[in-house]
Amino acid sequence: MADTHPYRLAGVMGWPVAHSRSPLIHNHWIGELGLNGAYVLLPVQPQQLETALRGLPALGFAGCNLTIPHKVDCMRWLDQVEPLAQRIGAVNTVVVSPEGALLGRNTDAFGFIESLHQEHPQWKAASGPVCVIGAGGAARAVLCALLDDGVPLVRLCNRSIGKAQELAEEFGSRVQALPWEERNDALTGITLLVNTTNQGMHGQPALELSLQQLPNDAVVADIIYVPLVTPLLQAAQARGNPTMHGLGMLLHQARPAFEAWFGIRPEVTPALWEKAIRSL
Repeated sequence: MADTHPYRLAGVMGWPVAHSRSPLIHNHWIGELGLNGAYVLLPVQPQQLETALRGLPALGFAGCNLTIPHKVDCMRWLDQVEPLAQRIGAVNTVVVSPEGALLGRNTDAFGFIESLHQEHPQWKAASGPVCVIGAGGAARAVLCALLDDGVPLVRLCNRSIGKAQELAEEFGSRVQALPWEERNDALTGITLLVNTTNQGMHGQPALELSLQQLPNDAVVADIIYVPLVTPLLQAAQARGNPTMHGLGMLLHQARPAFEAWFGIRPEVTPALWEKAIRSL
């Protein structure tokens, strides 16, 4: 008897890409849900990006994820980019339409805010200011997530004040750019601290930040997940602050992408958490 369930194919495109945990996440869901399909690694050099993207419909792909260094460069070759991805200035998910058009999305903002609400339901966006460290691509996604969730004020600290000021001008009056020298004072009265830099990542120096003025109940989040507990999170935990590492953002950002390709919104279960942690 012929299988009536269509075979769906997706993958992650990057260079290099062998380190990606996305195949582990998506293939877990494919197996858990009993779907007919696969999620594969797509190592694509930058000069081959347009050719690779244009080939997705012909190869029968439902879409793909994009990672470094393709998240920005891909946008010029997509047929449509959703407004949120345009605001963030990067695409991490491509969906192939039934007609073969390429639609660009960004699910990183969803991944961050969904992880935050699930892990710390006591945190409320409207309850006070937050502080974000860094002004790169990850910071843009986090800013969109926080502003759309209703945060009244974001204090943005970056080593280069110019980049922080550019984001403040772009995102509006609720984002306040502060000089790097004022980063410790920026923690006064906040409800959430988010590190979006690579400081504290394996092989990188720790983030230089004193938590002395941080309120005891403020959530401290780090988008890094290697290691799971960065020096920043260690310092926060020693003070008794609630913390959140970056693995939840990684897992939750995958959910809307999977739904776009396979038609089902999956859940982040304890079994997936355990499998992802073992892979680190």
